Amino acid sequence: MSIKLGTADLAKYPFLNEASDYIRQTHFDLEEFNRPEMKHIISRAAEMLESEIIRGEVYKRLDKYEIEILTFLVTLIIVRSIGMEVILKKHSLFEAIRAENFLVEDLKKEKNDERKHLLLFKIFNELFKINVDISSDDKRLFKVKISDYLERSSHFHEQQWKLVNRLVHRGYVYLDADETVRLIRNELSNLIYMRIKAMTLTKLPESIEITANEFKNKLPSPKIYMTPRSPDAKDYPPCIKHALEEMNNGINLPHSARLMLATYMLTVGKSVNEIVMLFQNAPDYNERITRYQVEHLAGIRGSHKKYSVPSCQKLRNESLCFAIEECNGITSPIQFGRLRVRKELSYDQQ
Repeated sequence: MSIKLGTADLAKYPFLNEASDYIRQTHFDLEEFNRPEMKHIISRAAEMLESEIIRGEVYKRLDKYEIEILTFLVTLIIVRSIGMEVILKKHSLFEAIRAENFLVEDLKKEKNDERKHLLLFKIFNELFKINVDISSDDKRLFKVKISDYLERSSHFHEQQWKLVNRLVHRGYVYLDADETVRLIRNELSNLIYMRIKAMTLTKLPESIEITANEFKNKLPSPKIYMTPRSPDAKDYPPCIKHALEEMNNGINLPHSARLMLATYMLTVGKSVNEIVMLFQNAPDYNERITRYQVEHLAGIRGSHKKYSVPSCQKLRNESLCFAIEECNGITSPIQFGRLRVRKELSYDQQ
């Protein structure tokens, strides 16, 4: 390609190979972070982590590429030094979403097809081995091979990602900019996650160690809420147990799984506050948004319609069903255990 990535691109996408090359080529030593002029970068990294981990908000400020690359490095070091899996996953996801926002904007606004192709190649092809091209009929659309699409969309449970609901032509699936970039969010998050896990920290610069300890002291205590081992959970259906396990492991549940979990908990009598707490370990947790969504499902906000628990058939269609023998004969998760209770009562009366 005749054009190259600019410094603005490295600022937005500091996970690119070119950004790593920049660190190596400058022979940067971590001890340089103890210099007074580096205080701004360390403070900025702490600000970014507080936004993501504590407030559940994507950090939107963008600075010069040197500052962005070094801030990215410091955040990775702090998260690695803390060593908490839920923090590591949250940061990885929020960094992926941050880059996703920048990339969607670039793909929508960039008029130069050659620059678009370069971005697509550097991020999709070079990092994840997926070929994405611009539609020749409509420059707002992008096309990916069906096999590449299915490999990634299989992780999404929403109906819109089913192949039958997509525009398909001659072996390609056509997507808009938002959908195209969303396709690799999990892979990008995992790329950042693996880079953090691969870091070996012998001795932290004092300035970063102090900041890491200050940030760690601000973190709320991790919550383990109603796992399958707890007494409250013994009668939960397997689909709910599985969602709770995923949540407690810091895995980002799809929207359909969150809907199932929230409506189920509301139906069995859990309060809005209890359900909001339940979602605290979600990598993209934001208390204000979570509370609004749960209150909406409870009929407190919006249309004041109380939402029902999805049927077993719907959960099967969305790959959220983990049926066991006790599930036989039920049509809704809320019915789980009732047949066993009736059998036990019948046995006691004999």
